Amino acid sequence: MGRLDRTDHATLTDVARAAGVSRATAARALGGYGSVSADARQRVEAAAAQLRYQPNELARSMITGTTGTLGVVISDIELGFFAQAVRGIADAANAEGFEVIVANTDEDPVKERAAVRVLVSKRVDGLIVVPAAPAETAHLEDALDRGVPVVLLDRGSASPRFDTVVVDNERAARKAVSFLVGLGHRRIAILVDGATARSAAELRAGPVPRGVMTSTLRQAGWAGALRAARIPVTDALIRRSMYGRQQAREATSAALAEADPPTAFLTTDEIMTLGAMDAILGAGLRIPEDVSLVGFDDVPWTTLVRPPLTVVAQPVHELGATATQRVLERIAGADGPPEETVLKTSLVQRGSTGPPPAREA
Repeated sequence: MGRLDRTDHATLTDVARAAGVSRATAARALGGYGSVSADARQRVEAAAAQLRYQPNELARSMITGTTGTLGVVISDIELGFFAQAVRGIADAANAEGFEVIVANTDEDPVKERAAVRVLVSKRVDGLIVVPAAPAETAHLEDALDRGVPVVLLDRGSASPRFDTVVVDNERAARKAVSFLVGLGHRRIAILVDGATARSAAELRAGPVPRGVMTSTLRQAGWAGALRAARIPVTDALIRRSMYGRQQAREATSAALAEADPPTAFLTTDEIMTLGAMDAILGAGLRIPEDVSLVGFDDVPWTTLVRPPLTVVAQPVHELGATATQRVLERIAGADGPPEETVLKTSLVQRGSTGPPPAREA
């Protein structure tokens, strides 16, 4: 097979030769700059299509100083919340001519540091990161120092250097628990990742500091709503679980097996919600007649289960799009101090919540 006949790894020189023009003319035609006759442009574009030519983006970036790409570092792409957020990011980025490269960290700071290092080395124009450990941001600050804008999504940071796009998790949880209190519940448990859980004493000690996980903020909102209703905040109502559906099921089952079990649960994310539902139904209990359940995130399956789930709905697509708009503003040269953008949540009331059973009515 001759050089001009090959259909992979064609170079600009190959395209120019096939089109019968100089390499400089081919570059101008494909790059959309300079003066090129209509006939030459047509021949160059036809040759490029025939040879399946792809431009050398690294070389182009060295000339233009940009790659037209955003790096997105997500903690768990399997979760519906993050899948929807990535869609919001991609939609907003594509609308401005940018492509998105996604890395998944499984909530592992080591994987996150490696992903950021690779993306920076690939010369992405900006980063959107869901930090696995909000208190550990040296690698992200290094990216900033290298001139790569960084926007944090869903979680803030102990560092004041980053733009962030979040919801008010504490207020959202407080609203959900207050709703359960209004239905008559007094024993309202929270199912939370044990790695981020605070004790009752810690929650009573004062405000949650910067740089904590969303589940910790939601726990603080849960405790605040109980205190406002003059319901004791006790460790017995803080149900800790290793992060995983089976572990969440086991933690919920243990709570339900106690002599005075909770009559309602607030779960802090989709995985915890699924584990709690497994446990409640597995124990032969009815939702909401025996146990009420409120979960975070209005992912599609929450309307398919019976009864449909009462949830704290976050504007997930908007979160991703807003983070993208912010990082693109920074790429375009916007300066000024870092900003925190806080979007609103809503409590969507469905069939999984009702008054407590007669024993606590």
